[in-house]
Amino acid sequence: MIQYRENRLRGVDWNELEALSPAERAPYFMNGDSVYHVLFAQQFNREFLDRICELATRTRRIAKTRGGMMFLKELLSEKRAMLYFAQPSSRTFLSFLASCEILGLRSGEVRDSNTSSEMKGESPEDTVRTFSSYFDMIIMRHPQGGFAERIAWLLSNSERPIPVINAGSGADQHPTQALLDVYTLQRSFEGEGGIEGKRIAFVGDLARGRTVRSLATLMTHYPRVHLAFIAPPSLQIDEKILRTLDAAGITYELGEDLVGMLPDLDAVYMTRIQDEWDTQGESKAIDVGAYAITVDRLARMKDTAVIMHPLPRRGEISPEVDSDPRAKYWRQVRNGMWIRASLIMHILDRDGEVDRYYDDLVS
Repeated sequence: MIQYRENRLRGVDWNELEALSPAERAPYFMNGDSVYHVLFAQQFNREFLDRICELATRTRRIAKTRGGMMFLKELLSEKRAMLYFAQPSSRTFLSFLASCEILGLRSGEVRDSNTSSEMKGESPEDTVRTFSSYFDMIIMRHPQGGFAERIAWLLSNSERPIPVINAGSGADQHPTQALLDVYTLQRSFEGEGGIEGKRIAFVGDLARGRTVRSLATLMTHYPRVHLAFIAPPSLQIDEKILRTLDAAGITYELGEDLVGMLPDLDAVYMTRIQDEWDTQGESKAIDVGAYAITVDRLARMKDTAVIMHPLPRRGEISPEVDSDPRAKYWRQVRNGMWIRASLIMHILDRDGEVDRYYDDLVS
C-alpha cells in the first residue's frame, strides 16, 4: 500500500470540506504534488494532463511486444483493486478491469449492492470501509453525487488510507472519462496543432451529462479553445460550468442549431438524452433528430473534424457514420483502457519504471 507523504485529509471535518468549492477541495486529495484520490476534474492541471497522456502512449507502445506485456503484467502484481460499481456500467467497468489485468493488479468486484451486506442494513460507508481491509485501491461508481469524495475522506481518516478513484458519481463528475476524452482529442489533433485553438461543440443532454461537465472543465487548460453548447433549452449546460469558463477566460456560445454550426467545428462531442433522470417523462417532448449526426450531415463537416461520444448511444449518431475516419468514439473506448492503466500506475508510483523501460526500448 502506497502511503500518503502528506495526508491533508487527516483530521479535517467533512462538513467543512463539503462546503468548499471543487477547486478549493482539490489540494486535500493530493499526495504531495501528485494525485492520490481521483475524484473530480478540478484536480487536474495541464502538467498532469500532459504527463498522463504521455504515460498512456508509452504504455501502449510497450504493450505491442510480448516482452513488454510481460513487463507490464509484473508491474503491480503484488497489489489488489476493488471494483465497486453500485450503478450499472459496462464500458467503464470493463475498461478498469482490463487496465488492472494489463498491470497484473488482482481485482475483486461488487456490481450490485443487493449482493452485499447493504441488503442487511449495513451503511454504504461501512461496506466500502470493509473493502479497504482487503484491497490496496478502490475504484467506485455510485449513483449518489459526492459519495466517492466522502469515502476518500472517510478512508483517509482511518488506520488504512487507500486511494479512491471515482468511476462516475451520480449526475456529478466522471473524471477518468474526461481524461480519456482529452487523450482522444490530443491524439486526433497531433498533426493539427494540438487541442489549443480548436472549436469544440458539446451536443445533447448537457444538463445531466457528467462527462460533459468534466471535459468542459479540463478544456480551461488549453488556450484559445472555443466551446459551443448545443442543446434543448431545458437540457442546456449548468451555469456553474459557464462561470468556470468565464473565470478561465474561455470563450463559449450556447445554441440549438447543430446543423448550422457543423462547418466551423473541429470536434463534436455527442451525448444521448439521459431520460433515466426524468421524473415525469419530460424528455419525450424533445426532437432528438435535431441533435444528431447522420451521413448527410457529415458532408457539412471539416475533413479534419473529430466526432466523439462517451457511449452508450441511441439515435444521436447513425451507425453508418462509424466507418467515417472522423468517427473517434470507438477509439475513445480503447483509449480509456490505456489512460486508466496509466492513472493507476501514477497513483501507485510505478510510472518511473515504465519510463525507464520505454527509454531502453526506444534507445
